[in-house]
Amino acid sequence: MFVLNKTNSIANHFLAEIRDQHIQKDSMRFRKNLERLGGLLAYEISKSLSYQPQPVTTPLGISHVNLLENQPVLIPIMRAGIPFYLGVLNYFDGAVSGFIGAYRHHAIGNDDFEIQMDYVATPSLKDRRVILIDPMLATGKSIVKTLKALRKNGEPQHIDIMCVIAAPEGIDFLHEHIDLKFNLWVAAVDEKLNDRAYIIPGLGDAGDLAYGHKS
Repeated sequence: MFVLNKTNSIANHFLAEIRDQHIQKDSMRFRKNLERLGGLLAYEISKSLSYQPQPVTTPLGISHVNLLENQPVLIPIMRAGIPFYLGVLNYFDGAVSGFIGAYRHHAIGNDDFEIQMDYVATPSLKDRRVILIDPMLATGKSIVKTLKALRKNGEPQHIDIMCVIAAPEGIDFLHEHIDLKFNLWVAAVDEKLNDRAYIIPGLGDAGDLAYGHKS
């Protein structure tokens, strides 16, 4: 598991702003900071990919550069994952993308929930490197359910799971329920989940902060 804020960097400023309840009122800045963090984590993931040398012709000669052998497949979980995904797409700009619509469905008057998945659209994932993009890793249930759905479109060669903030309970749940080879890339690991399965101290509902409250 890679944790971005284990090393001090400008990423700490972006993390601080998405958590700050006063700065959160600026939804455009919230989305921009998610995008920035997506780009920083994409750069870290890029170090783990395969490269091969390629000649590049300059006006004065030939330069030999190690370039990606294959672009990954990018799959955000909507809706909160969209600005985070755009930061990743800025770096892997030749990647193909899939999209997942998943959310917590709460029964009226009940804090219990189930993961509802209404939309799945992906290219073939057979033998591909896949980056699954979801800002918040709370219980881990939505990611596990998403991976089960994705495997119907081919068995990936490797999964990278990218999150902004993760809870220890969610990390443990992934290791217990995912039988694929995967790496976890997060900007920060927080203290715990509360009794409603929200990350503490966390930041609140990333989808609502990015796009407004849903009914």
